[in-house]
Amino acid sequence: MTTTSLRPADSVSVTVLIDNSLDHFLLDSGEAVQRPLLSWTDNPVAEHGLSLCVVFEGSGERHTVLLDTGLSARTLLRNMDALGVSPDSVEAVILSHGHMDHTGGLLELLARRKAGCDLISHPGAYCRRRLNIPGKGPQPELPSLDAAALRAAGANIVTEAGPATWFADTLLTLGEVERTTDFEKGFPMAEIETDGAWGADPFLDDQAIVFYVRDKGLVVISGCAHAGIINTVRYAQKVTGVHKVHAVMGGFHLTGPAFAAVVGPTAAALRELGARYIIPMHCTGFSATTAMAQALPEEFLLSSVGTRFTFGAANRETP
Repeated sequence: MTTTSLRPADSVSVTVLIDNSLDHFLLDSGEAVQRPLLSWTDNPVAEHGLSLCVVFEGSGERHTVLLDTGLSARTLLRNMDALGVSPDSVEAVILSHGHMDHTGGLLELLARRKAGCDLISHPGAYCRRRLNIPGKGPQPELPSLDAAALRAAGANIVTEAGPATWFADTLLTLGEVERTTDFEKGFPMAEIETDGAWGADPFLDDQAIVFYVRDKGLVVISGCAHAGIINTVRYAQKVTGVHKVHAVMGGFHLTGPAFAAVVGPTAAALRELGARYIIPMHCTGFSATTAMAQALPEEFLLSSVGTRFTFGAANRETP
């Protein structure tokens, strides 16, 4: 395939607006991680979901996007206020996929803004979905995105099925991720409605965002990595033609018994990638996160709501 040339970013800063955990006593700030002193009265909170505020700078430009909007608007807007992130500072919202714990705050975020903004996703993010739990059967349909309501709230909906670049070729959305590993097999309980029938969900809409940080390498940020985090990073390398990986972060979806056998091979493959930083979040799960901390003690960074991760020479006051 033809590679996609990314314009280097001088810095990428990622503030954790929503994640599954929060620890007020994490104070281990360093070169790549800044742990703020969080208020005990106007504090952010954790919930099962993910939302990341990504600020990137390069060639004299500075841009702000959100990757996902968590499970609830209540948590998203509370945490944005607590962490000093204005809804009007967001130039685009990018969806990693269509699950509710990544899209739940979207409508209310748009309503809070003074003007609309771009909403970027794979077209499959708008499909109907449910879980079919072994021994319990199909569960009620999950809330799905309503394109008409989003447009009415000010969203400029843009969908891309394949790799695409944004902001003068500085940010890459991967689109459909190639499946190449023999151990990443998706989410077995997940189903999708296609042509009136329910079946296994291949998560074609699952994607990551990618930056090339000058003199550092690729920064790959996933939402859930239902396509597999190793598949995702390898595909980012293929699409960009850049082999060096600086950071891999986001949800790796390795929680629960169904993924127990995948944790070891994933940790080993992450070690082989040679990334400087590994930052599992959200649906990675306790066991997998612990395994990665043990397998990659120098590369591992623990996520917590309010933490800011910085790659490159960013302005330390970036929200």
